[in-house]
Amino acid sequence: MARKLLDLMRDAIRARHYSYRTEQTYAHWVRRFILFHGKRHPREMGKREIEAYLTHLAVDRHVAASTQNLALSAILFLYRHVLEIELPWLDDVVRAKRPARIPVVLSIDEVRRILAHLPPPHDLVVKLLYGSGLRIIEALRLRVKDVDFRRRELIIRDAKGAKDRVTVLADSCITALQSRVEQAVELAALDRQLGQGGVLLPTALDRKYPNARFEPAWQYLFAARGFGRDPRSGRMGRHHVLDSTVQKSVKRAARAAEIRKPVTCHAFRHSFATHLLESGADIRTVQQLLGHSDVRTTMIYTHVINRGALGARSPLDMA
Repeated sequence: MARKLLDLMRDAIRARHYSYRTEQTYAHWVRRFILFHGKRHPREMGKREIEAYLTHLAVDRHVAASTQNLALSAILFLYRHVLEIELPWLDDVVRAKRPARIPVVLSIDEVRRILAHLPPPHDLVVKLLYGSGLRIIEALRLRVKDVDFRRRELIIRDAKGAKDRVTVLADSCITALQSRVEQAVELAALDRQLGQGGVLLPTALDRKYPNARFEPAWQYLFAARGFGRDPRSGRMGRHHVLDSTVQKSVKRAARAAEIRKPVTCHAFRHSFATHLLESGADIRTVQQLLGHSDVRTTMIYTHVINRGALGARSPLDMA
């Protein structure tokens, strides 16, 4: 029963062009919800069962508020778009309040020290995170066609919220990126010559233009060494480098550089925004470069700019 229901859910997710990562996450939480209640069908359950499961996640599993809200979103999607049940109490289910966290920001010196311990091409990936304000998955999904060397721009396709945006390309990244473009084109030519693989493309494009997978413009800048199977189409092709690989590399580099902060790939995006604001950039400009829909999301970086705690000076230093 659960398997068939999850198949219907995947169909509904794909019909709305949600990302594969969202599909995996939603299916995971709905499966957990059904198993928690002894494999009962969701039609037989309601508000009490949903709240009991969310309480279990918070009290017994100690999950973060964001994780609890993600589980709720998956369950609400199931009821609304798969079972097509509009229950008046769905919007009354209380969402966990996310704590207001101050983002981890690295200094320029710390960024340099970490970069010095990163192997290629991970060092270039991190330079794009810090130099262009990219999310890790945005950097790894870059294709040859998304880089405009003349205008010093990167075009981020289908980013969070299914939006495209344009961001700045650092001059110091150009030579290395040009080298990646040349390598990507050579790899595509080799794949074509061997008649195998080719880069993975969106399903509709792959059907309409079957040879596009060998075209230079569509090649990933950070392509994987081997082939993998597309989880949706089932076709074998060349994927991009896994984000987990870069994350692990960054962790090792931070330890080697003796950085005593919880360094993740996202910390470089935080640092990009913070350092731009410190240099006098307009917050609306930073908002556009980051791709935030609401400027209030960008405002968090005004709390961590290099002006001390709220611009105050400790009275101890004045004693």
